[in-house]
Amino acid sequence: MVRFNTLAYAVFLALVFVVTWWLAQRGRSRARLLVLLAASYFFYAQWDPRFLGLIFATSSADWLLGNAIGHAPNDRRRKQLLILTVVMNLGVLGLFKYFDFGIAQFSALLGTLGFHPPELALRLTLPIGISFFTFESMSYVIDVYRRELPPHPSYLEYLAFVAFFPHLVAGPIVRPWDLLPQLADSPRFDPGLASRALLLIALGSFKKLAIGDYLALNLVDRVFDAPLQYSALECYAALVAYAVQIYCDFSGYTDIAIGSAALLGVRFPRNFDSPYQAHNVVDFWRRWHISLSSWLRDYLYIPLGGNRRGRARTYANLLVTMLLGGLWHGANLTFVVWGALHGLLLAGTRAFQEWRGARAAEPPSALGKVASVVLTFHAVCFCWLFFRAPSLQDAWTFLGRLATLSTFHPNLDPRLLGVLAVGLVSHYVPEGWFQRVLATFSSLPAYAQAAVLFAVALSVREMASLEAVPFVYFQF
Repeated sequence: MVRFNTLAYAVFLALVFVVTWWLAQRGRSRARLLVLLAASYFFYAQWDPRFLGLIFATSSADWLLGNAIGHAPNDRRRKQLLILTVVMNLGVLGLFKYFDFGIAQFSALLGTLGFHPPELALRLTLPIGISFFTFESMSYVIDVYRRELPPHPSYLEYLAFVAFFPHLVAGPIVRPWDLLPQLADSPRFDPGLASRALLLIALGSFKKLAIGDYLALNLVDRVFDAPLQYSALECYAALVAYAVQIYCDFSGYTDIAIGSAALLGVRFPRNFDSPYQAHNVVDFWRRWHISLSSWLRDYLYIPLGGNRRGRARTYANLLVTMLLGGLWHGANLTFVVWGALHGLLLAGTRAFQEWRGARAAEPPSALGKVASVVLTFHAVCFCWLFFRAPSLQDAWTFLGRLATLSTFHPNLDPRLLGVLAVGLVSHYVPEGWFQRVLATFSSLPAYAQAAVLFAVALSVREMASLEAVPFVYFQF
């Protein structure tokens, strides 16, 4: 199994890098594209080869439907083909991800009414990354329908767009108008970009293995598995640690994905922008998982009416969008509650800003800015509780433990608190500093770059746990 945080992935990426650039430098762009597609399918097959047919079939169907829409004789036919696309994609997603959940909830409802139907469950294995590649492929057809994108002529390029391995499993969700032209072009090797990509991969691995995994194994998982055995202070620390863990885990994955793509001559959009610096929840969603939040905005919130049909409809659209965004993350009521809470917070923030009117645009005082960032962070942490808890009952138990306000903390040792502090403080490093580090690294001679990368790898080895922790977003 080829995971981003393993030596096997490093070897795999190095082989793909050498072969594809060797072909690119000889002008064999089609052969390069075939190698990228074959490597991507090989990468995906390492998880479960049975689902190669699924990703190939859905990609092929969307390419054919997109072309059919682009050449349809009238708007009625175009709409019929669009409906077919949406039904097909959501049908596949619903079958694998939500069928058993929906049946279980319906059976529970019937049980409250006194009916007890026989158990019906498919218990299908969830194809990894299905939510990501389904959204990407479906967005292509929708863009063609909206006439924002012409039907793509190359079947091979389209298959590579959907399956391109750096973003296949857990994003970022790359739009077709961004990635397809890059796959069609013949890239030129940029040593500076390659250097920055290597450092980005190293730093992403550090965030994932040295911070995210350490917090997960030494605090978060233990407390969430048995909150009654810990004090309120330890539960609070675990909740904050989970906020740091999921950021370091997912942004670390994104850094590796962006760096891997850059090594192959492809640029991905930014997916995180220091989300815990947000001064309200609206700002948080401009910074967190940017590719998903923009996808939900463009393909769900705006089609629902956005903010164009009055205040009440705007608030309802926000709530529906975030409810569905929560459900997108998984077939569990905890994700529904998480989405609903964010929908309510977004609607509440918008209502508060409208109430303040022109004063909402005034820059806050230094104290007010700090207070708003701290308040937003804790509101997001409260929502993360439902995202992380295995069930709603577990979430209530956790909240009950927090309410005891007990403060004994034998499980909060100095090293653990130090890693948590590093994870929090590094989040607030100015972006300009980070960009200067990348630029400085890329300007170093090769031997100095190798020494830096070796030092990062050594520190990751010393801090990383022996137990491998899967990336959080792999389950989605």
